[in-house]
Amino acid sequence: MNNYVTEAINLKSYNLNDADKIIVMYSKDNGLIKGVAKGIKKPKSKLGARMDLLVANSLQLIKGRSMDTIVQAQTVNHFRKTRENMDKLMLSSYISEIVMNFGEGSEAVADEVYQLLYKALNRISNAAEKKDMLIAAIKFQLKILLIMGFCVELDICLCCREQILDEDMYFSSSMGGIICKECNEHLGVKLKMHHKIRDFLQAMLQFDFDFESDYDKKATEKVCQVCFDLLDEYIKTHTNKRQKSVKLIRELAG
Repeated sequence: MNNYVTEAINLKSYNLNDADKIIVMYSKDNGLIKGVAKGIKKPKSKLGARMDLLVANSLQLIKGRSMDTIVQAQTVNHFRKTRENMDKLMLSSYISEIVMNFGEGSEAVADEVYQLLYKALNRISNAAEKKDMLIAAIKFQLKILLIMGFCVELDICLCCREQILDEDMYFSSSMGGIICKECNEHLGVKLKMHHKIRDFLQAMLQFDFDFESDYDKKATEKVCQVCFDLLDEYIKTHTNKRQKSVKLIRELAG
């Protein structure tokens, strides 16, 4: 039998039959994978809560012709606090949906994506305030776009290629970033962006995920919500998919 071991985070599950489920996971070695959890619906299943969504496990699997089988699972992180707060649950579900949408064919960057997903889920789970949850989600949005080759241009105008400093600008999701005021006279992009919002996004992108900069400390929940919504629209534009969690997140925010 062709056994292998990996670390993976559960993203989605669906029924296979009366006793078994198929678990969709993102693994640090192989990217997006599917595994059969046999007997998971039975009360005495050895896998049990380890196969719940948004749980990180160290797994042993058997390679199959069409579907791998999960043999053993040892929990690495339950992200328990996530299940105690609806905002945390919705934001965690949101970033897991992004990984599902971007995950196909990402094996070459699997470890980088896995580490980013793990850090984001952990940061959201342990956040004390809504602002901190949103900052974790924003960092995830920006960094997953960078990894997948859809990085947002936040430094120079996409038209004239001149650097934009301490002045207001415009943001175009379809074009991929910022546009200066002069160039926008001919383009008519409607979404105006204050340079301090741009500076905040630059910091979220450039600094290490775990680093708490002055921008993290000074940001307000309102600013974070504006940035989250802007990046969500950008992701929607470049994946042609809208994350199902977004509607609930906005309802909670409102």
